[in-house]
Amino acid sequence: MRSGGLGMMSSSSAAAAIVALNLKEAKNWWSDVNESPMWQDRIFHILAVLYGIVSVIAVVQLVRIQLRVPEYGWTTQKVFHFLNFLVNGVRALVFVFRRDAQNMQPEILQHMLLDIPSLAFFTTYALLVLFWAEIYYQARAVSTDGLRPSFFTINAVVYVIQIALWLVLWWKPVHLMVIISKMFFAGVSLFAALGFLLYGGRLFLMLQRFPVESKGRRKKLQEVGYVTSICFTCFLIRCIMMCFDAFDDAADLDVLDHPILNFIYYLLVEILPSSLVLFILRKLPPKRGITQYSPIH
Repeated sequence: MRSGGLGMMSSSSAAAAIVALNLKEAKNWWSDVNESPMWQDRIFHILAVLYGIVSVIAVVQLVRIQLRVPEYGWTTQKVFHFLNFLVNGVRALVFVFRRDAQNMQPEILQHMLLDIPSLAFFTTYALLVLFWAEIYYQARAVSTDGLRPSFFTINAVVYVIQIALWLVLWWKPVHLMVIISKMFFAGVSLFAALGFLLYGGRLFLMLQRFPVESKGRRKKLQEVGYVTSICFTCFLIRCIMMCFDAFDDAADLDVLDHPILNFIYYLLVEILPSSLVLFILRKLPPKRGITQYSPIH
């Protein structure tokens, strides 16, 4: 019995030693990649390529929509795809020149270059929330006159506060202001997540009450459900990551020596969500009978 017990203990010790060795090797690999300028450039260039692909997809879809309905101006669908093209294109350029951006002086320019695309990403998807809110209230015969002014007001407030934070950070570059700026954007991301949950959820429940034989009901239910889930998740992840970024140096996204973290973060909160949403909303509007509020299908 004693020899059997000793054998089991030695086996457990060996297994624990192997696990510890594997964890140490994984940690060493993570550190080696993070500290390697070659791997930093490779990962940032991969991100640039991925952002470039999403940007091209968005502009191709925008051109297709324009060719399909050239007689209409800047519909919600066209603006949404144009903003996706712009945000992803700027991100691609930032990651192409990521090392140069890190050396820009004064330091406030670095923060602006990394934060402006994030703000534009918020505006892009807030536009989708606006579109759903308009559909929801129109279907309930409620006036939508105040929705668009509210959309512009919310975006203006967000941009004004962020610009004020940049100016204070430029005037007095203390770490506390960096923390406040990141926590502000965490709050903005949480606000966006709740917006998708509120109006995406309301629209989904409203569509569920439509007659089963309603044309396109099942497809529209899937579209709203998928997009709501994707956007809510991506903004919630961004909110959580920004909180860690604000208080934990190991989670800092604004430095060159965290390329793996940057890759995971931007893949989860911008590249994958944008790709999936553009795919789900790829259907072109009908050639005739299109209205101002029916462009995204």
